[in-house]
Amino acid sequence: MTSAARSVLVTGGNRGIGRAIAVAFVANGDKVAITSRSGDAPDGVLPVKCDVTDAASVDAAFAEVEAAHGPVEVLVANAGITADTLLLRMSENDWSRVIETNLTGSYRVAKRAAKGMLRLRRGRLVFISSVVGLLGSAGQVNYAASKAGLVGMARSLARELGSRSITANVVAPGFVETEMTAVLPEDKRSEYQAQIPLGRLAQPEEVASVVRWLASEEAGYVTGAVIPVDGGLGMGH
Repeated sequence: MTSAARSVLVTGGNRGIGRAIAVAFVANGDKVAITSRSGDAPDGVLPVKCDVTDAASVDAAFAEVEAAHGPVEVLVANAGITADTLLLRMSENDWSRVIETNLTGSYRVAKRAAKGMLRLRRGRLVFISSVVGLLGSAGQVNYAASKAGLVGMARSLARELGSRSITANVVAPGFVETEMTAVLPEDKRSEYQAQIPLGRLAQPEEVASVVRWLASEEAGYVTGAVIPVDGGLGMGH
């Protein structure tokens, strides 16, 4: 348990990894809000409707969270989409939608959270990237670029905000047991598992526990880090 409940915001927290992260912070005794486009939320979590591709929507969501829980002290930028296809078939819209949600959306929420954190002179920014952002993946040029961009963003923020005791870190999950991976054909799933040294997909809770640690006092001297949670799939990157 934390010594004092903090105001935590997880974007895209209604399912998968984001939901597991929200649940982990609730178990830690924190005041947790999530953003989603549907408004659905786990028990004990404040659901806030938000579209990260819209700056006014982001601002309104933060105002709602601040009114309920106080200034956001821990931000987990998790909201993301895919639009997978090979480069020559990838439309301008496929590219721009993914970059706008995954990368620009993270910039918007980080900028809005940083305002309050600078006043508090403390804070934790955690960006959910992907092993794909480090290794690359055929058919995911847009997604990989968006997730790689989060690394540069977080490291720049670590330098910019560090003097105010604000850390910025990246968690890079590998293949995780979620709704997204549940629809994979069995042969594709077996092919992916064969590449993972631990020989299995991650549970969402295994990613959530690393995020929770990065937001803890124990990780106060960790900033600008990229922590893989990928069963060894991307080691060395």
